Amino acid sequence: MAYKKDVKPAITATPRRPEAAENAPCCCTDAGKLLSLQAEGERFSPFILQRTNAHLPMRQTRLLIAACLALALAAIAPAAQAGGYKTEELWIDNGPRRIYGVMASPEGAEGRLPVAIVAHGFNGTHHFARAYFDTLCSLGYRCYAFDFPCGSLKSRSDSNTMDMSVRDEAADIEAIVAHFRSRPDTDTAAIALIGESQGGLASALAASALGDTVSRMVLIYPALCIPDNWNAAYKTEADIPDTTRVWGVPLGRRFFIEARAIDVYATIGRYRGPVLLLHGDRDAVVPLDYSRRAEAAYHDARLHVIKGAGHGFGGKSRREAVSLVAAFLAPGAGKTPAKPSAPTGKD
Repeated sequence: MAYKKDVKPAITATPRRPEAAENAPCCCTDAGKLLSLQAEGERFSPFILQRTNAHLPMRQTRLLIAACLALALAAIAPAAQAGGYKTEELWIDNGPRRIYGVMASPEGAEGRLPVAIVAHGFNGTHHFARAYFDTLCSLGYRCYAFDFPCGSLKSRSDSNTMDMSVRDEAADIEAIVAHFRSRPDTDTAAIALIGESQGGLASALAASALGDTVSRMVLIYPALCIPDNWNAAYKTEADIPDTTRVWGVPLGRRFFIEARAIDVYATIGRYRGPVLLLHGDRDAVVPLDYSRRAEAAYHDARLHVIKGAGHGFGGKSRREAVSLVAAFLAPGAGKTPAKPSAPTGKD
């Protein structure tokens, strides 16, 4: 995949100037594009505020910062009372790895409940899933959102991103599924996976191993391009440096060595259950064609293209995505929904 001529790749290998990766431009077509930095609240980065509002008077700048922080907090705050669900922290073990997460359960629910396990993208956290808590709990689902160990600089599980591994993330999802299958309050015939960006790739790999243990799966702009992009950046294993920084996030060699060996479509196609793919037609991080190929690789899949949406849904596109996820996971839902005649509205 060619690099865009007017921007530099958002990756740097050691040795490097300390500030170089943090200030790197966001590239549309480079090898770093697959890793989404649009985790919940990421758009309110103080760095962005500093760059875009340096000319404002101090008082206006402070007011703008306060407003952005208020919006960010509103986006990630629990909605237990208004949404009719309750949340609790839940740690799950995967061997020596400890996984921090938040479980949301419908208020007053009894008996065995279906479960939705929601996986965030690169450098994200469990906050990504909060946009889905209200809708999924209203459908009777218990939801579990978690921080991948080593998956983010803000991970409450383990923030050492030098040990980040897509294979480990897939294994974490398998361990989470095993945990919920062992609980007496789980409907083991209704365990769904929802994965965003890199978490989408990890979810797809996990589902290929879990088989019909996963009842259905939602992949939201899944980063199925990871092996292609990094194999293009590092032609041989010997080219991979000890440390690669992607937009300020340090990654070790293992991440890239493992990526070289992933045959994405041959692997994910082993999952035979229903799959819903959601992808924006303006995604500059993961090309839409990767989800089109996934739709063809799966036995029972439907791709819904959200018009005007990029890599990260907000506003109307997020509402559209939540509505599609709700219809797909609703009790009694059968095969994937019919393909829409045309993508729907812009943000």
